Amino acid sequence: MFLLLPFDSLIVNLLGISLTVLFTLLLVFIIVPAIFGVSFGIRKLYMKTLLKIFAWATLRMERGAKEKNHQLYKPYTNGIIAKDPTSLEEEIKEIRRSGSSKALDNTPEFELSDIFYFCRKGMETIMDDEVTKRFSAEELESWNLLSRTNYNFQYISLRLTVLWGLGVLIRYCFLLPLRIALAFTGISLLVVGTTMVGYLPHGRFKEFLSKHVHLMCYRICVRALTAIITYHDRKNRPRNGGICVANHTSPIDVIILASDGYYAMVGQVHGGLMGVIQRAMVKACPHVWFERSEVKDRHLVAKRLTEHVQDKSKLPILIFPEGTCINNTSVMMFKKGSFEIGATVYPVAIKYDPQFGDAFWNSSKYGMVTYLLRMMTSWAIVCSVWYLPPMTRETDEGAVQFANRVKSAIARQGGLVDLLWDGGLKREKVKDTFKEEQQKLYSKMIVGNHEDRSRS
Repeated sequence: MFLLLPFDSLIVNLLGISLTVLFTLLLVFIIVPAIFGVSFGIRKLYMKTLLKIFAWATLRMERGAKEKNHQLYKPYTNGIIAKDPTSLEEEIKEIRRSGSSKALDNTPEFELSDIFYFCRKGMETIMDDEVTKRFSAEELESWNLLSRTNYNFQYISLRLTVLWGLGVLIRYCFLLPLRIALAFTGISLLVVGTTMVGYLPHGRFKEFLSKHVHLMCYRICVRALTAIITYHDRKNRPRNGGICVANHTSPIDVIILASDGYYAMVGQVHGGLMGVIQRAMVKACPHVWFERSEVKDRHLVAKRLTEHVQDKSKLPILIFPEGTCINNTSVMMFKKGSFEIGATVYPVAIKYDPQFGDAFWNSSKYGMVTYLLRMMTSWAIVCSVWYLPPMTRETDEGAVQFANRVKSAIARQGGLVDLLWDGGLKREKVKDTFKEEQQKLYSKMIVGNHEDRSRS
């Protein structure tokens, strides 16, 4: 037997009291509110306090830069080149008019000056590409005391540096351990809870328990990120037998939506911790998991999804049709697969506020562990979620047109740029079809003008 000295005994008692107090605070202010879906308003007060501190830090940084005659970096939110939304034919007409007094319909099939249009477009794309900049973090105009979010971060004054150092201590020594404990609690409860519910016989009681276990655990995980979410138009929330589609910024999009609704997830079967979670979840709820060999079989995927949505008793499917994470400044091309199966689509727009922490996952730069560490050492995750009215495919509308119509509605509501480009360009080269499309447009313009003159 080991005898504890009075001083050692005091330390052990203090440690025990501290852990008891911490667990009690977690239980009373985080876990219990998560179970009942209520909030004490502490996170909103925290957010308002941070906004005041950020405003003071930004003003102090700007004043210090003026005193030292230092030029502050200002991000170009609208691009560095002013681009007018004109067609290829209109721009080539303008170039030809500026070079001669001839109109386009009086010129030969090809003019050497036409090359300047393609040269200019190429240079504009190199200097200000509207696609690849969607795969990097959004630069802030103000400073949020995170050195990773503003190029102007440097020594300005002692007070500002002390404030930044204090912020590092709070984020890494207090918030990070607290958030890890909450995340561990939420994931553990999800695995244990869904496994236990899975042994119950099918019926309303099992569905009731499964729904509330999922909601409780996702709400705890939301609090692990100090997420402050504002939901709009909840009357339009997805219903059974439908498909919920949303723009995709981060893996935490799933947690953001699942903390306010009950969804069937769609995805590939994984190993490790993710595989344990998936196997536990599918016991309590009919999620749609695919083996690695099945993911590329479009017909099999469409068949499984169709069978799910045709059963009106099953949960709405949650899908992110972009297929990759975009930096929350735009919405890129929606894959047409989920729009071909004829189900009611419930569009959802998600817009994050980067002032408190950048939610975008740049998967080509950061692994999942590094990304989660960055999330848990940010101040908070603040976002707005809009539930849009349900949309259905019209009789004479193709799947691509329907997907574009839904995408435009999401972009418009979220204040995002609507782009036609494929998000797969993050890792792949531009497909030859895109190049051929420009060639066809130019060829059609030339051949069309030639045919018109032949008829006359």
